[in-house]
Amino acid sequence: MDQVSGAGPHRARGCLGAPSCGARAPGAPWARFSAWLECVCVVTFDLELGQALELVYPSDFQLTDKEVGPSPLRSRPHPGSRPSLAFLCFRKAASATCPFPTPTQAASGILSSASAFVSVEGRGAPGTRMTGTVTVGPPCLCRQVKDSSVKRGYFQKSLVLVSRLPFVRLFQALLSLVAPEYFDKLAPCLEAVCNEIDQWPAPVPGQTLNLPVMGVVLQVHIPSSADKPESGPPKQCSHKNLLPAPVVLTSVHELDLFRCFRPVLAHVQLLWELMLLGEPLLVLAPSPAVSSEMVLALTSCLQPLKFCCDYRPYFTVHDSEFKEFTTRTQAPPSVVLGVTNPFFIKTLQHWPHVLRIGEPKMPGDLPKQIKLKKPSRLKILDTKPGLYTAYTTYLHRDKALLRRLLKGLQRKRPSDVQTAVLRQHLLELTQSFIIPLEHYMASLMPLQKSITPWKTPPQIHPFRQDDFLRSLERSGPQLTCLLKGDWLGLYRRFFKSPHFDGWYRQRHKEMAQKLEALHLEAICEANLEIWMQDKSEVEVVDLVLKLRERLVRAQGHQLPVKEATLKRARLYIETVVGSLPKDLQVVLCPP
Repeated sequence: MDQVSGAGPHRARGCLGAPSCGARAPGAPWARFSAWLECVCVVTFDLELGQALELVYPSDFQLTDKEVGPSPLRSRPHPGSRPSLAFLCFRKAASATCPFPTPTQAASGILSSASAFVSVEGRGAPGTRMTGTVTVGPPCLCRQVKDSSVKRGYFQKSLVLVSRLPFVRLFQALLSLVAPEYFDKLAPCLEAVCNEIDQWPAPVPGQTLNLPVMGVVLQVHIPSSADKPESGPPKQCSHKNLLPAPVVLTSVHELDLFRCFRPVLAHVQLLWELMLLGEPLLVLAPSPAVSSEMVLALTSCLQPLKFCCDYRPYFTVHDSEFKEFTTRTQAPPSVVLGVTNPFFIKTLQHWPHVLRIGEPKMPGDLPKQIKLKKPSRLKILDTKPGLYTAYTTYLHRDKALLRRLLKGLQRKRPSDVQTAVLRQHLLELTQSFIIPLEHYMASLMPLQKSITPWKTPPQIHPFRQDDFLRSLERSGPQLTCLLKGDWLGLYRRFFKSPHFDGWYRQRHKEMAQKLEALHLEAICEANLEIWMQDKSEVEVVDLVLKLRERLVRAQGHQLPVKEATLKRARLYIETVVGSLPKDLQVVLCPP
C-alpha cells in the first residue's frame, strides 16, 4: 500500500532546523536541481531499530542530526521535542489515523498519509514575500507491503522531497510519478530523475515552464506578485510542438479548494469570518493529509489579505510548542491547528472552535454537510463530524453560492472550475471588506504639496477607528457586496485581530516609504545653489550624508523612487561635494 501526501508552508517555527546547505552557486554541480529541491530522502522503518535515513540524494547534501532525527539506537522523541524528518514521514510513528484515497489517486491505489516538515530560515519562494522562519512541508510517499522476510511482516519505506519552495501541488504530482518507479527500480531511478530535474529551467516568477520528467512534461506557471486573480481555471499555453503533450497543472501551490471544502461548503462564510478575526481553530482530521489540506485551504481564504496568524497543517504531541498550545492558564493563541490524534479533543476542550472532519467521500454528489454544534456536545471518546462553536456570524449566509456549486455538480463541472467559483467568491468577499480600509488609509497620507525639500516630511495621520466606521455610511462594503449583516460589528472585532495589525503595519510602512521617496524627489527638484548660500559646512555635509543614506535605501528597492530621481540625487551629491573644501571632499569621497 502506498501513501502519499503533502503539507504546505506555514508561518510557524519549524519542526526542524534550517538545512545546512542552501541554493548552490550558478555553475556548481546540481545548481539547477537546488533551485527546485534541496534533496530527495529515503527513510526506512525497522521494527527493532525504528526509523532511519537510508539515502540522501544528491549525496553531498548534508542534513544535521536534528533534521534527520533519532538514530536507530536512540529512543523515540519524547513529547516536547522537535519532530524530525525520519519521525514524521511514517503515519504510525506520527500517531496518525488511517489514510484516505483522493479522487485522482483511488484508481492507482495510492493513498494519502503523513508528511515530513523541513524548516528553511529566511528564504522567500519565487513570487512570494516571506520573512522570518518559513516551514515547508514537502510531499512524502510511504510504501507498506507484506514481506514475510521482515520480522514485522511488512516492508515500509518513505520517499521524501525536501524543498524551500511551497509548491505543494507540483511536488505531489512529481512524487506520484517518481515514487512508484523508485520502489520498483530503487537508486538508479532516483539518480536519473534527479539528473532530469537538474536540467529544468530556473523557477522565475511570472513564467510558464515545461518540466520534463520520466517521459512526462509538466507545464506549470510560477506565481508572481504581479499575477491577477483568475475568475476561472488558467488557460493552457500552446504546446503544439511538444511530444508528449504536457500535463498542465492549474497551480503549483494552490490546493483544490472545492475538494478540501466539500464537507463544509455550507459553512464557508462562517469559517471565512473565523479566519478573518484570527480566532483559534482546531481541525481534527482522519489523516495528516486531510488535516494539512484543510488548514492550508482555510488560511488561503483571505487572499489578497496576508494571513498574519500562526498555523500548523500537521501538529503532534511531539511538537516543541505542545505545552504552549494546550495550557489553560491563558487564552488560546490565534492559531489554526491541524491534528489527527483524538487526544487533542481532551487537551484542547477549552478552545472555542473545533472542526471535526470525517472520512472523505468519493467524487460525485455533494457529501453530507457537517452540522453546527455547541461546544458542550464535544465528546472526548466519540466525537462526530461537525463544527463545534458558539460563534454567531456577523454577515448573512450567501445561499446563492451553495446553489451555484450544487448546479456545477449536477452538470459535472471539473473540480478546477468549481474551485475557481469558490475562490472568486472568497476573493470578492475579502476585497469588499478591505477596500473601505484601503480608501480610508489612503486619506491619511499627507498632501504632496505639503512636502517641502528643506523640512522634515509631514507625519502620516493616525488611524482613528471611529472616523473610519463613520466613513462606511458613504463608502462601505455595501457598494461592492450584496451581503447584508452587521458590517460595523465585524470591523470592530477585526480591529482586535492580528490581521488588522499586520495589514496596518504593512500599509503604514509602504506609505512612510512613499513619503520619503516624495521628499527625496522634492529635494532633487529644488534649487541647490540658493539653499547653500547661507548654510554652514556642517549643514552641507549633513545634507550629503542624508542624501547618500536615502540613495542606498532607494537602490536597495526599499523606496519607490524613479530612476530619473536617483540620477538627479547622484548629481546633487557630486555638486554639493564639489563646492566643499578639498579636505572635506577627501573625507566624503575617498580615492
